[in-house]
Amino acid sequence: MKQTAVVICPGRGSYNSQELGYLARHHADQQALLAPIDAYRQQQGQAAVTELDRLPRYAPDRHAAGENASALIYACALADFAAIDRERYEIVAVTGNSMGWYLAMAAAGALEARAAITLVNTMGSMMQDGLIGGQLVYPVVDEQWRADPARQALLDEQLERVNQRPDCQAYLSIQLGGLRVIGANAPALAALMASLPPSGERYPLQLARHAAFHTPLLTPVSRRARSQLPASLFKRPGLPLIDGRGHIWQPLATDLKALWDYTLGKQVVEPFNFSAAIEVAIKEFAPDRLILLGPGSNLGAPIGQELIRQRWLGMSDKTDFKQRQADDPFLLAMGLDEQRQQVVPG
Repeated sequence: MKQTAVVICPGRGSYNSQELGYLARHHADQQALLAPIDAYRQQQGQAAVTELDRLPRYAPDRHAAGENASALIYACALADFAAIDRERYEIVAVTGNSMGWYLAMAAAGALEARAAITLVNTMGSMMQDGLIGGQLVYPVVDEQWRADPARQALLDEQLERVNQRPDCQAYLSIQLGGLRVIGANAPALAALMASLPPSGERYPLQLARHAAFHTPLLTPVSRRARSQLPASLFKRPGLPLIDGRGHIWQPLATDLKALWDYTLGKQVVEPFNFSAAIEVAIKEFAPDRLILLGPGSNLGAPIGQELIRQRWLGMSDKTDFKQRQADDPFLLAMGLDEQRQQVVPG
């Protein structure tokens, strides 16, 4: 009997040095899927994703640049989606984080192949002449991934203080499980990095080569995207889609103008609530598994943190989550070889 699964698509920052060669390792046989992506990129005067993936060394200035990173992640994720064993899993819904929303639409059939790479590549290339602002990450959970109201209050207080300065603009960008991603202009980022107390060894963490996605600072990008990407690119999905508000776009009830408007409007300039998307995924679809597409697996912790917040399957802290993942993983990350083997045909 098939198991049900909700598929989760990764966002920016998921193709790093350890992912170099991901397409070559896992998808050398998927040229029918990859060749059109490469052809489109070459028409735009950009490097083919398979060429970037085959380079002998990971080069941040090249691989992590928006116009390349987006297409690389798209190619890896969509090839992973095609590789899922459909004899074993019935996919009941698709969602994603941030840029992963574009990938989720492609996986669910709301974008055909040409439309998908056009959208992904266009949005990824919007700021190749210069980023607008940046992002930092700060935790609002304790070491056991349990909600910590004091940390949330501290972050809220620092945001309020920084925004009182006339040169600063800082906004919630992404609710990412037990993490909060803040999008801000350069003065606000500097002020927050200086004022937020260290948490563990990593935070506050400023994300390299990330703009202030999902904030009003990207209003010019939203306007440009609307002018360049017509609603005709979109079609009704073949699978339910969960967006960055937790809203479900059903196959037979999707208004294409509304989908275009959300994708290039609110999704660009308002906070992306990945936590809500995971909550809706588990509560509305009650899947047997969550499948996280590669490359990478850095969404594993935020997903685990949201499962803990919901006390899903009795998990109440990080120890519970890790034990469940060791015994009978609810979350299967295709970027991890041992979990990948449970998703692809044997």
